[in-house]
Amino acid sequence: MPDELKPDLGPDPSLLLVDDDVPFVTRLARAMEKRGFTPETAESVEAGKIAASTRPPAYAVVDLRLGDGNGLDVVETLREHRPDCRVVILTGYGAIATAVAAVKIGAVDYLSKPADANDIANALLAEGESHPAPPENPMSADRVRWEHIQRVYELCDRNISETARRLNMHRRTLQRILAKRSPK
Repeated sequence: MPDELKPDLGPDPSLLLVDDDVPFVTRLARAMEKRGFTPETAESVEAGKIAASTRPPAYAVVDLRLGDGNGLDVVETLREHRPDCRVVILTGYGAIATAVAAVKIGAVDYLSKPADANDIANALLAEGESHPAPPENPMSADRVRWEHIQRVYELCDRNISETARRLNMHRRTLQRILAKRSPK
């Protein structure tokens, strides 16, 4: 990529990539390096927390669900050691409740997989209140319903009985819905 196409990353182009999908994180590291970042990878929450505390980066991309825990733990460690770090949460399990939790603890954006390197770089470098273009394929009504149920479930601290009561739904019906994959 020619220098004139590389974004201005400031004086510190360090980037921490935390994802347990090794082929994906390797490809992403190469792509982000071509865009001027200096990437470091970690494949677990523990490795991500160690990297975040010993070498706090200016930028980070963290997978939400990792083999040994929740990526939000890495974000908290990043915030403790480098409050100005720009963090993007990346996940294959997109739900509004987790997006809200990610933004509350300091993530600048939340992207669902598959997201390409351009989407990730744009999210990391977005200025102020800029918003992405509206989606080509918005969520279906079934997906919106599922997202709402997930949000209430998270707000009730994952208590199925309380969630069912608040949604005016039978507990077993709620359990069946939560056991299924999210609709498209």
